[in-house]
Amino acid sequence: MSGEPSATGTSATDLSRGASDPTATVGGAGEPSSNAPRVITVSVPATTANLGVGFDVLGMALSLRANFRFEVADRLQIDGCPAQFAGEDNLVWTSYLAATKQLGLPAHVLHIVEDCPIPMSGGMGSSSACVVAGICAAQALSGQSMPAAGDRLTPRNGPIPDEPTPIEADRKTMLSVAAAIEGHPDNVAPAILGGLVSSFIEKGEGRSGGMQVHSLSWNVSDDLRFVCMAPPYRVLTSEAREALPKEVPLQVVSWQVGRCLALVRALESGDEEAIASCCNDRVHEPYRAKLIADYERLRARSLEAGACAFLISGSGATMLAIARGEEVASRVADAVQELMPTLWVRVLRSEPQGVAVKRLV
Repeated sequence: MSGEPSATGTSATDLSRGASDPTATVGGAGEPSSNAPRVITVSVPATTANLGVGFDVLGMALSLRANFRFEVADRLQIDGCPAQFAGEDNLVWTSYLAATKQLGLPAHVLHIVEDCPIPMSGGMGSSSACVVAGICAAQALSGQSMPAAGDRLTPRNGPIPDEPTPIEADRKTMLSVAAAIEGHPDNVAPAILGGLVSSFIEKGEGRSGGMQVHSLSWNVSDDLRFVCMAPPYRVLTSEAREALPKEVPLQVVSWQVGRCLALVRALESGDEEAIASCCNDRVHEPYRAKLIADYERLRARSLEAGACAFLISGSGATMLAIARGEEVASRVADAVQELMPTLWVRVLRSEPQGVAVKRLV
């Protein structure tokens, strides 16, 4: 696919005629701001979705960040990723083009440099980070007001509020575009907003493709640690979806909703006993666990080492153990690493800061 026109109908070749002119537009896109930057960096956190009982609803940002550099250029160049992803089908690039088209913004040929430490095995939002970075670049390089590093919500500054906070207008637009590209908001919402996020979608009308995303965010206790473990194999999202039951009984719905609501408060307060009681999913984990060869033994070892809960991150294959305090989390990390030396293991916190952009030039 590399080198073919993107799904947006615009290729790098189409754009190159206007690359040297920062005010050039393509395909009827709107005019950029007169002070639009030409070089920016975008930082996006890794994310975990579902958190057990929050299937297709909850997501959380993690303290591992992917960084992207965007520079207006004369030809498309993508560095920092495997060669097979460095063509015109690169997800950062296609997301950038999709956002410019959807939002009526000017599009440029870009030099993109990716620094993404998020595992590709699935479950920690590597694709969502690319999508959000591309959308953020589309807005920022047009001169639109964007979230600065250190800001969680635009234009809110200062301490993060204790109550659930509606997403402000700029990020709401980003969410709608990102959810349209990804097909769901559970990873892109925490990547954009930070913290613990609950999201749902309403069909609507407008330039964002008729999808309106509603998200609320909460702080997560600083005492909690999330031991993320990615095996050296993938679980395809399509396979993970196919494994799910077509229907669930009414009693399972009430079981799930009650524990999902309680889990939000338990994560906010750091109540490990409540977390342990809540993290007993009946909708997706019993079915998806069978697709992860090492799930049962890693779960048993994590709980034995002191974790209060063990979850599948997203649809897998990444898993995470929840522990209270650095000492317990380190003990869990050492235990699973000893059990499976090829495992990618990191002890992370919840990340309150969502996507952030800095202007370089």
